[in-house]
Amino acid sequence: MLACQRALFSLPDGQHYLNCAYMSPLLRAAEAAGIAGLKRKSAPAGIATEDFFEPVEDLRHAFARLVHTSPERIALIPAVSYGVAIAAHNLHLDASRNVVVPAEEFPSLVYPWLEQDEHTGATLRLIERPPPTASAQHSPVDIWNARILDAIDARTAAVVLSSVHWTDGTPFALDAIGQRARDVGAACIVDGTQSVGALPFDFDRLQPDLLVCAGYKWLLGPYQSGFAAVGDRFLDGRPFEHNWINRQDSRSFSALTHYQPAYRGGARRFDVGEHANLILMPMLHAGLDRIHAWGVPNVQAYCARLADDLARILADTPYSLAPAEERTSHLFGVRIADPERIPAILDQLRRREVHVSQRGDSIRVSPHVYNTDTDIAALADALCAAAG
Repeated sequence: MLACQRALFSLPDGQHYLNCAYMSPLLRAAEAAGIAGLKRKSAPAGIATEDFFEPVEDLRHAFARLVHTSPERIALIPAVSYGVAIAAHNLHLDASRNVVVPAEEFPSLVYPWLEQDEHTGATLRLIERPPPTASAQHSPVDIWNARILDAIDARTAAVVLSSVHWTDGTPFALDAIGQRARDVGAACIVDGTQSVGALPFDFDRLQPDLLVCAGYKWLLGPYQSGFAAVGDRFLDGRPFEHNWINRQDSRSFSALTHYQPAYRGGARRFDVGEHANLILMPMLHAGLDRIHAWGVPNVQAYCARLADDLARILADTPYSLAPAEERTSHLFGVRIADPERIPAILDQLRRREVHVSQRGDSIRVSPHVYNTDTDIAALADALCAAAG
């Protein structure tokens, strides 16, 4: 079993940081890589042509290995919104089409389709979450997944959803939803930001048309860094940004004015401009290297022990967690009957140096391998004290 990895991070003593879904702390190795990158930029005569290409390819391979696909499918992006725009730019909607999205989704997954709705007349279908008491026979997770499946029809152009819901870790049935999308010819677009790196994801098995993932959470990287894994539907699509390095023969700096209509191979056409960032790239690579060293299943198992301990401690208190089979262990919601009390509860937690978030009607808790039983006990004590 994986041991606590707190020594690899620079978290302050006495701080109980259970908020990786908000932003991960940096590994010490990532800090060092960033500082080394800054120093390289201070002496640019030592930066060679291959420094714009080889480290990027290494990074592409590292992420491809993490999500089980070919590096030829991987593009470097700065944000989820940039990745989703790959699909929005290449799907040509009209008033007869609809886009299916779970309600309360992260805004970057919703705004592109609201704009499509305004300009093309396509319908955005937001599929509501069922209340906890919706059925005695079926769990709220099963009902929500069934509602999404029922909403996908012959006029659905795209299904857009997170791998787990960003507010409380509700797991979506990606196998069934992806298959239903394929059955009707709809694109399946998945945001893996809140699971990839902490929960196994197999791109080649699930076959989404697009996976997007920000790097500053569970990939342990810096802000403004991330990836897209591009399926066959979009692999030969049109980029919405046109930069020099994505074109054929861009390694030949002396010939860049011989303008090239053709792109470099695979998903490289979708790489964001200036993606060969000498500071951010090595930092993100340090995060991926460490995740590979731990093993994603081991990360999830470590978090499961902490989440199960919290569920046990909070039994018979005003708080509740979904059953283990209805949530993930690295990101889950703690609920209370009166959610309007949550801001005051979080104020009390912060005074005790316990750091979590409110998202929707839940107290979102997101542990990682730097957390310990002491952090869980501090959270439980603070919650119970705040409950009165």
